[in-house]
Amino acid sequence: MAVTIEVCLGPADYQARAATGFEDAVCGVLDVLRATSVMVAGLANGAAGFVPALEISEALALRARHPDALLAGERDGLRITAEQSGGVEFDLGNSPREYTRQRVAGRTLISTTTNGTRALRACARARSVVVASFLNLDATADWLAQQATERILLVCAGTAALPAWEDIVGAGALCEMLVHRCAGAELLDSAEVARGVHGEVRGDVRGAISRSQNGRRLMANENLRDDVEFCLRRNECELVALLDVAGVVRKLR
Repeated sequence: MAVTIEVCLGPADYQARAATGFEDAVCGVLDVLRATSVMVAGLANGAAGFVPALEISEALALRARHPDALLAGERDGLRITAEQSGGVEFDLGNSPREYTRQRVAGRTLISTTTNGTRALRACARARSVVVASFLNLDATADWLAQQATERILLVCAGTAALPAWEDIVGAGALCEMLVHRCAGAELLDSAEVARGVHGEVRGDVRGAISRSQNGRRLMANENLRDDVEFCLRRNECELVALLDVAGVVRKLR
């Protein structure tokens, strides 16, 4: 089956399409620094699933119904505090290095982040949604190539209201892989843009992303700078992470 591949390069694009624009598509969502990397790392370490929430208030309401779940996420890149939430300290932030087997194995996590969880929720009407990162790039590309679909749409979560360089580089890497996995694949202009960006930096992805807006912000924080290297470990986790019909991101069995 011939397939077209398109990329939503930033929040304005996927927010505009949220109501109807994804219904016939298989979507892959990337928030490389750091929400989708967190989800992949957590699932690799035995987490039962991640429930993406739009707002802190929604996360708290979900926790009230599921008291055994852990609260996770960030605002301004940092773990959500009791002051921000109205009295509840979140259990985990948005560093994938926090999501160890000891912390998350067997647990459901309710997560709210500035962009990543919003991008996932924006794609809720899609035929299916896969969570992508450098950590599971090959497994994600293989899964996407196996889908019986005429349309693959890669969604870059971005930063606040703007595109994020690292997400576009990740989407471009997937575009390059899908061209070789999907017979007769057609890259639309946005996918060609992402593929071109990846092609320009493929010899030094770590260096390029370390100089991105999010990369610089994380590198400037001594407690978070190691997240950049962690999130760019290509194919460390051989798993596919899917958003299921109940709105939970789970490891595909």
